[in-house]
Amino acid sequence: MATESDDTSLRERSDDPAGDTPEPRHAGSPDPVTAAAPDDVIREPEDVAPDTTDGETGEARRVGPEGETEPMAGGDEKPSPKAALVYNPIKVDGDELRDQVLRAAEAAGWEEPLFYETTVDDLGDDVTRQALEAGANVVLVAGGDGTVRAVSGEMSGSGIPLAIVPSGTGNLLARNLGLPLSEPETMIEAAFSGDRTAIDVGFARLTREGGEIEEHAFVVMGGMGLDAAMIANTNPQLKKSVGWVAYVDGATRSLVKAKPFRVVYQLVGHRMHAARVQSVLFANCGSLQAGIALIPEASVTDGQLDVVIMQPKGFFGWLLVWRRVAWDNSFLRKFRAGRRVLSLRTKDSAVVYSRGRGVALAPQEPHPVQLDGDEFGEATHVQTRVEAGGLIIAVPTGHTLPED
Repeated sequence: MATESDDTSLRERSDDPAGDTPEPRHAGSPDPVTAAAPDDVIREPEDVAPDTTDGETGEARRVGPEGETEPMAGGDEKPSPKAALVYNPIKVDGDELRDQVLRAAEAAGWEEPLFYETTVDDLGDDVTRQALEAGANVVLVAGGDGTVRAVSGEMSGSGIPLAIVPSGTGNLLARNLGLPLSEPETMIEAAFSGDRTAIDVGFARLTREGGEIEEHAFVVMGGMGLDAAMIANTNPQLKKSVGWVAYVDGATRSLVKAKPFRVVYQLVGHRMHAARVQSVLFANCGSLQAGIALIPEASVTDGQLDVVIMQPKGFFGWLLVWRRVAWDNSFLRKFRAGRRVLSLRTKDSAVVYSRGRGVALAPQEPHPVQLDGDEFGEATHVQTRVEAGGLIIAVPTGHTLPED
């Protein structure tokens, strides 16, 4: 017996002008009646107007609030990386350096760099803070050791790489890292596409005679005593003219009235010592200018500071200091035969080496302090510490540190 649904099917077949029986509709295929809604007309693809404007060709583009074309970041719309340059306008040719960094950024597809000049009142720490707050992905620094020190201290712990563009008189950190000293373009390129390596950063907490406390970073070495007095006595104008050689003048004037002083010192985790010294040095690096290896075994990646106690007695004692630093460390250690001679030599106490995570110094009376070649006045107490791997350095691709 035919049902109502069967009658409907018969009517649908009888209305077919061709008299053909339509193929059964599969589950999930669109219903023609529904597809023809709302005006009961089933449209062909060519009946639908294109969803573009006549004459508009090419790729899609990004526009601003007024419809103007803007560059597309692409993908997830993340902004391009950005570099910042902090430089001392007295030490470098600012126009040329900015142009070099700008060209390198364009070649790497980065945003336009940020540029900051240092001043007497801001050696680089404040502008570096501004660069980090502005979202810099790498910071380049060009200037003397003081500029590098200030920028490095502010960047320690940030995780942002620092590229050192050699300039100025010392370049001590660059020297100790084995970076090219006469190829600024190499270090600029390293900022954008080079390798990254982590080094230690030292910090010195100074207590003044009035009780004030302040903390400053250092990346090469600091000290209390004769070395600080030597720097304080160096003529600034002479230093600008002849560079680090001017320290000889400061040393000559300081040695004339140099007197040993009593200091109590203690390395972290060790017992306390007292001595009459000329200088106490705390170092992150071991090499000075002119290839002088003050601390040949110092490492910027061992998480420790090297401490040097200089306690020469009279003129002969100073000859022992000179022999140890300028001859033994800087010459004999380079050769196998020289190292054999050193192993047989009787030890002297003119220069004593120690190593630890930090050292505390308490002189009997206030004494001058220097950090990376800058004088920091007198202090009654110095507490040093090291932030292991605190600073990320950009280096040329494939570059390894001298001690690696």
